[in-house]
Formats: sequence, structure tokens, C-alpha cells
Amino acid sequence: MSANEFIFNIENKTQKEIVIFLNDLLLSIPGIYCKKNYNIPFYYKKSWICYINLSKKQKDVELCFIRGVELSNEYGLLDLKKRKQIAGITFKNLSSYPLDQVKETINEAIILDEISAPKASKKKIKKKE
Repeated sequence: MSANEFIFNIENKTQKEIVIFLNDLLLSIPGIYCKKNYNIPFYYKKSWICYINLSKKQKDVELCFIRGVELSNEYGLLDLKKRKQIAGITFKNLSSYPLDQVKETINEAIILDEISAPKASKKKIKKKE
């Protein structure tokens, strides 16, 4: 499934409009590509940067940043939603969001991806005996 197939299968008009905008925005950035994981579009450069997720109950769209906890959240757009690492921006429609600030948040995530590797997981691996 490509991002286009994902978009085609969205029934809610507002969600589809938001996903098209975000997909086009992300893919317009040099070096960014999209790949399907867990039946949703993930966007990569050196590693996972973000993904687009649909809320079935609220009919909104969340742009989730894999390393969201490491971002500055200068504009207060990111929400961890009880997650430890991933933070997202939830869109109910396009007109109510400061798109310049959204773009800056995306650029910050890309810069973070370019300059440093993701932090290692804190899970302890048990040795086989």
C-alpha cells in the first residue's frame, strides 16, 4: 500500500483533505520518502521521522513524530497523549492550525534525524542462559 492507496481509502472528507495536505507537504521535502508500516504511511530520511494516523472516534488526523519527546515543542503543538516517546499534532481541520509552525516542527524533526541517531531503547534485554 502506498500513501496514495491509504489516502484513497479514507472515507471522511476532512480527514482526507488533511492527509493529502500533510503527505504533499512531507514529500515536497528533499530526501523524504514514504513507506507503509502497520498499515499507515511513515515518512523517512535517515530513519523514521513521523507518521500519519487517523482517529476513528473523533474523525481527526494526528501527525506523530517518532522522536517527539526530543523536539522543543516551542509552539505547544505537540501532545504526548500518555506516550513516552512519540508526540503528535492533532488536526481537526486545516484552517485552525498555524501551518508555518507545523512546518517548523517538521523541519526540527528532520534536523534531529540528520544530526543524531535515535536514543537507544531503555528496555533491558535478558541474556539467554
